[in-house]
Amino acid sequence: MKMITLYLPEPYLEALDKLVNERYYPNRAEAIRTAILDMIREELWSRKSLKSNRRKNGKRKGSRRRRRVASKA
Repeated sequence: MKMITLYLPEPYLEALDKLVNERYYPNRAEAIRTAILDMIREELWSRKSLKSNRRKNGKRKGSRRRRRVASKA
């Protein structure tokens, strides 16, 4: 495992701490790792699966455009 450093807005840290204090996660790092894994599963791995299914079926399903929203921190 490698270490990274990142800066987060104060509300994010407060929310992370709340999850840790309520014992949803043992610590901030584990909460962040879980969030990143969920994002990778949804954004990357599921896309690969959809592309693979399209090739197998020979059909292309409707295009799904993702709207990016700028966060206000």
